Amino acid sequence: MTQQKVNLVWLRRDLRCHDNHALSLALSEDLPVQPLFIFDPTILEKLTSRQDRRVSFIHQTLGELNQQLGQHGAGIWVRHNKPLAAFQELIEGDHPFQIHKVFTNRDYEPYARQRDQQIRDYLAAKGVGFVACQDQAIFECDQIRTKSGDRPYTVYTPYKKTWLQRLEGHEFAPYSGLAEAPDPRLSTMADHFPLPDLDPLGFEPATAAFPDTEPDQSLLAQYDQLRDFPARDAGSKLGIHLRFGTVSVREIAAMAQKVNDTLLSQIIWRDFFFQILFHFPHVIRGAFRPEYDKIAWRESEEDFARWCNGQTGFPIVDAGMRELKETGTMHNRVRMITASFLCKHLLINWRRGERWFAQHLLDYDLAANNGNWQWAAGTGCDAAPYFRVFNPWTQTKKFDPDFRYIKQWVPEHNQPGYPQPMVDHAFARERALATYKQGLGKN
Repeated sequence: MTQQKVNLVWLRRDLRCHDNHALSLALSEDLPVQPLFIFDPTILEKLTSRQDRRVSFIHQTLGELNQQLGQHGAGIWVRHNKPLAAFQELIEGDHPFQIHKVFTNRDYEPYARQRDQQIRDYLAAKGVGFVACQDQAIFECDQIRTKSGDRPYTVYTPYKKTWLQRLEGHEFAPYSGLAEAPDPRLSTMADHFPLPDLDPLGFEPATAAFPDTEPDQSLLAQYDQLRDFPARDAGSKLGIHLRFGTVSVREIAAMAQKVNDTLLSQIIWRDFFFQILFHFPHVIRGAFRPEYDKIAWRESEEDFARWCNGQTGFPIVDAGMRELKETGTMHNRVRMITASFLCKHLLINWRRGERWFAQHLLDYDLAANNGNWQWAAGTGCDAAPYFRVFNPWTQTKKFDPDFRYIKQWVPEHNQPGYPQPMVDHAFARERALATYKQGLGKN
């Protein structure tokens, strides 16, 4: 049997055909290009709901990409297996194709790095090339270093300053994509591994409203002025698209450069947390600064459950937690308030909150979620962490003064059946400060 040589483009967090570095590089070579996506049980088995919205989003996006590629007589190969086993079957199975190279875009999470090294080693032993490209971040984890050049930044402000200096003169020209249909550079063997239904993957379709990939430009122009007010719903809504690569971070950064510096700062935070996770992978297991692992957290299942279910008696906290559970989203300002409340008011380990957000957030990203939770808990990259205790009442007065957001999610907040605040703010603040000082060995 004559085998056709093909180059694979292994899609992961880059579910798009436009401005995709790995796809562009593969298309520049002489062999037909075949996109591949692998549903990895190692990841899927950690999800607690058969109706996980993120799986539905991925599945829906793959269907849309298949329609787009179908105009070229092509499509995505989809496998449901651990990546090494999937590649073993593709390389060693009895197929009418022979894989020459695998192109992909780099991922910076510890599991992804270990997985990619395993695949790289396997492919090398089989004489198959493995090409990893920069695509997920504007600047990769070793590209922004301190002036001495010997270590990464661990504080955001100087990192941002250097990042912006590096950006001067930086071109955001998109990578070339597909030609007009049909594009002869694509493989036409799409029917070998078609997109399965969700049921064989162990999931069911989830009801969710996913934001459009085209943000409201008028809102983005006012992002710095409106972003802190949850009732205005003025966020970019790009989180899930940046998470799964349905938009290009280069396109978003270029747009932010033109319309709003504060929006660009969010891209910088994203790169910053990528490099923190890359250089300090211990943050997955504990505090960025290990001395903060000595904090004596309270173990109250009842208090944690009330926080999860939005029954704390603090309306701004309850609104955020209910929004998260019902929609998979939460306004960024409210994320900070709810996280601070769990860590400081209830003195419950930030890692429990981190896991709860990871379970529910549509835009869950390990680096950003971990970084932001450690920021809220005061265990991460911060100068004077344990002094920051958000006052839910003050935050409400400043950012939801008319209770518009609260009324949407906690309509009973001023009714007799609504619970009393589960803890006094002044007491909770003093308890948190004392507990942190004791854990850190401070007088």
